[in-house]
Amino acid sequence: MKIGFNEGCNRFCADHSVLKDLEYCEKYGFDYIDVQSECLNRDLEAGKYTIEELGEWFKNHNLKMLSYNALIFFNMKQTQEEKDAVMEELDEIIRRCNILGCKMIVVVPSMDLDVHATVAEIREDAVAVLKEMVKKVEPHGIKLSLEFCGAPSMSINRFDYAYDIVKEVDSPLVGITLDQYHFHAMASTWEKLEQADGDKIFVWHLNGMEDMPCGAPYNTDEKRLWPGAEGDILDHQRFADTLKKIGFKGDVITIEVFRPEYYEMTQEDNVKKAAEVTKAHVEKYIS
Repeated sequence: MKIGFNEGCNRFCADHSVLKDLEYCEKYGFDYIDVQSECLNRDLEAGKYTIEELGEWFKNHNLKMLSYNALIFFNMKQTQEEKDAVMEELDEIIRRCNILGCKMIVVVPSMDLDVHATVAEIREDAVAVLKEMVKKVEPHGIKLSLEFCGAPSMSINRFDYAYDIVKEVDSPLVGITLDQYHFHAMASTWEKLEQADGDKIFVWHLNGMEDMPCGAPYNTDEKRLWPGAEGDILDHQRFADTLKKIGFKGDVITIEVFRPEYYEMTQEDNVKKAAEVTKAHVEKYIS
């Protein structure tokens, strides 16, 4: 099992830069990185480097980009202008991915909807949008990975909902980002995961979390922990065994932890710690 680093782990560390993450990830043994769009946009706007310079870096190093993370709030747009803006953003991300050698775009559902949409209405809309997106990414061989987010305000907040959407889209280019925190945070069902087709799961995000009530408004990303840290209550063995049983073929586990106290570390120490806990996790549960 190869290991990946998601910049959510250290995006707010002092003097953060994507280029330094690339160097540190390679230094400490990561195989892949999920580049966070907010980090990339921040650096490009500050003129720290160009997207072409990052592309050249990848061409000359072993570290690869697993996913562009992410195109956020892609669904349930109410005006044509809003819908067009999503597709224009996708066009720009595709352009960047082609430069960076990236073959995966994570798409994140909208939150705080103004309309009281049903699960069925949200599913119908997401299916339609993803099918249009497939037309854009297919010529480039890029996949789309739908990340359900385990918060009450998110329009697609359970694995069950996301999997039904992906099944209906029925494209080899569309799958799911399975984040362990999000899975637990809104009580997604193990039964649904155990019955899933492992080929439909493209990205596996590793993390731990505090013992918070499912759906509580204070159960936020900030409650994540390094996997195996004191207070972590996630059933890591069950995640590993289930994904193996259903035929997960992603061959990468990517650590993604958003925790304020971890942002107080230096950027390099954060990557180093993330590598240590990820390698230990793979050795304990997956090897």
